Amino acid sequence: MNPITLSIVGKAECHLCDDAKRVVDDVVKAFPEVEVEEVSIDDNPLWSDIYGERIPVILVNGVEHAQWRVNPDKLTEALRTAQAELDAQEPQTGSLFTF
Repeated sequence: MNPITLSIVGKAECHLCDDAKRVVDDVVKAFPEVEVEEVSIDDNPLWSDIYGERIPVILVNGVEHAQWRVNPDKLTEALRTAQAELDAQEPQTGSLFTF
């Protein structure tokens, strides 16, 4: 199964980024298949150009989910939806024949 990727786009010494990380850490406890990555806009000019002052930005499987503040209920729902989409893509196992 492919994992869900949750990206936190932010930078050091950003209190909103710290708040977002705490919310993400709490929510992903219920989703062991989620891989969390932190991306600093200071390390990548492209990220800085795209997101600039809107940080933190939360991406779920590359799709923007939130900016500035992260709502735990909405993030939970987004992860459930992402998981359901992955589950729907998984090939079904089992025999085509019944005996």
